[in-house]
Amino acid sequence: MQTAGRLSGKIALVTGAASGLGEAISRRYAAEGARVILADIDSAAAQAVAASLGADARHVRLDVTDEQSWLAALEGVKSQEGRLDVLVNNAGITTMGSIESLSVAGFKNMLEIDLVGVFIGCKHAAPLMRPRGGSIINMSSMCGIRAQADLAGYNAAKAGVTLLTKSVALHYAKQGDKIRCNSIHPGAIRTPILDKVMSQVEDPKALLASFEAVHPIGRLGRPEEIAAIAVYLASDESAFATGAEFVVDGGSSL
Repeated sequence: MQTAGRLSGKIALVTGAASGLGEAISRRYAAEGARVILADIDSAAAQAVAASLGADARHVRLDVTDEQSWLAALEGVKSQEGRLDVLVNNAGITTMGSIESLSVAGFKNMLEIDLVGVFIGCKHAAPLMRPRGGSIINMSSMCGIRAQADLAGYNAAKAGVTLLTKSVALHYAKQGDKIRCNSIHPGAIRTPILDKVMSQVEDPKALLASFEAVHPIGRLGRPEEIAAIAVYLASDESAFATGAEFVVDGGSSL
């Protein structure tokens, strides 16, 4: 595969990289010349993807809810690469449930993975980025902008990611650090996570049809379409973008 080299020489860590959006982003980053660290709690799956990308990719086991796991992963980046240019906080889950039907435990679990994990990553990646600057990319959702009755926990977590991103961006800008932080807000994308969501309901086909109908463009998104935005935000082309919401949702938030 020929590379345009838009990320040539950059060191990138992608969470939730073993499948779905994380895998698509990792593959595109590698194709664009980056050295990619694929981080996932499923170490074997991440290793398999990394192996398919060649010598400029490796994997690391990472539980995004565990601060010590983060510190260990980032220490590995420091010792092997010496710096970090790009962090993609992509790991996440989606659990269906309204304010009445979602359990307190389910709500807390979603916040831990989808929001607290992003917080820890943003907090501890900075020392590796500060000398040269860097780009933090947080995966939010159209559900971080627009509410749905049956996604109470997911709405709360992704809305948190949206404003956390802005807070992080402001902090590093005011500090004078060349660290940018932006959020991506996909619509429904056909990934293994979507399959898990559909498995939670009695009529998966009806749910899938409802997801498709929400998008005026008339279809679900593809992982590579989100990866393209992630390349832009990781590249020097987006040097003036920070604290912004990059909505890629087929018009569903209109």
